[in-house]
Amino acid sequence: MDETTFRIDIVPGLADVTPDEWNAVANPPGLPRDPFLSWEFLEALESSGAATPDTGWIPRHILVRDTHGVLRGAMPLYGKTHSQGEFVFDHSWADAFERAGGSYYPKLLSAVPFTPVTGRRRLVPPGPDEARIKTLLLNAAVSFAEQNKLSSLHINFIDEDDSVSLTLNGMLCRTDQQFHWFNNGYESFEDFLAELSSSKRKNLRKERARAQEGLDFVHITGSDITEEHLDRFFEFYMDTGSRKWGSPYLNRKTFSLLRERMADDMLFVFAMEGGEAIAGALNMIGSDTLYGRYWGTIDPRPMLHFETCYYQAIDYAIEHDLAVVEAGAQGGHKLARGYVPVLTYSAHWIAHPGLRDAVADYLEHERTAVEQDLGYLTDRTPFKKGE
Repeated sequence: MDETTFRIDIVPGLADVTPDEWNAVANPPGLPRDPFLSWEFLEALESSGAATPDTGWIPRHILVRDTHGVLRGAMPLYGKTHSQGEFVFDHSWADAFERAGGSYYPKLLSAVPFTPVTGRRRLVPPGPDEARIKTLLLNAAVSFAEQNKLSSLHINFIDEDDSVSLTLNGMLCRTDQQFHWFNNGYESFEDFLAELSSSKRKNLRKERARAQEGLDFVHITGSDITEEHLDRFFEFYMDTGSRKWGSPYLNRKTFSLLRERMADDMLFVFAMEGGEAIAGALNMIGSDTLYGRYWGTIDPRPMLHFETCYYQAIDYAIEHDLAVVEAGAQGGHKLARGYVPVLTYSAHWIAHPGLRDAVADYLEHERTAVEQDLGYLTDRTPFKKGE
């Protein structure tokens, strides 16, 4: 029996952890690489000022070390003074609790800031101590919430297995849905279109032709990305983000840090007219998944968004043998473009018994509604039926 003793530390930022030790637990050998869990990505959000106490994100990352000081597990964790940038919406819970005289904020959140991407949150490499260290991380997070009299702990965008595990540990399970594209061994975009019904296939061809008229689309990654590319994309990002969210989450420094640290994980798609970019999308590249993140344009012509964000991502995934394209939150319009509905999961611990009971009842009904909606949408994908 392994009698290893572990030590729990809580640090106020990833600057207190070396990149190598964090990445050894965040993206260990044998598991698909998730660029959003890397030290380079998460620390860039902190040191650029995007995810800091000034913006309502208070880093309190949990570390588990063994007796030799080796990092054996970690959990990205933030105190939150609001619920923005999370994509699992609990504003109604906060409103109800505060109307009843409670204080919902600050709360605790384990997630990747500003991006609704499913992934590991209790970062532990596979091995004989994995389950034990995961339990230590969860218990440490709950204890931190209790000791600091925080209202709740939320662990967002986990996979189904982790949802089951956390539910067995007393957390409340919540579901929602996103739209993902799956690569069925396609060798070309035409191979993908061949699996669609004839009417949908015809519509997509027309849509792509209309979007591409007069434009060239370029893919830029790695050392080919320049600060000039970032300047142009940031112009798009700020314009679209200001209209969509009111206040875009990332700043210009964030993009420079990401380029400096992980350019090989970044894919820019630019729509070019006469040698000038008029629209762009930023994707992040995992070992088996392409993640669509941000997009913007100064020329909102018809179908340009679909081509830049969805079809160009499919092209890239097919060319590079990536299994999945995750196109972010929302978007029933993605269904007609071959992106299919999938369940997403989150887990929630709530301190106040009355609020917990009310939320538990709400989530039970919500899960039923989500399942029904998922079935409805699945029956309406553009793929051929009964063939």
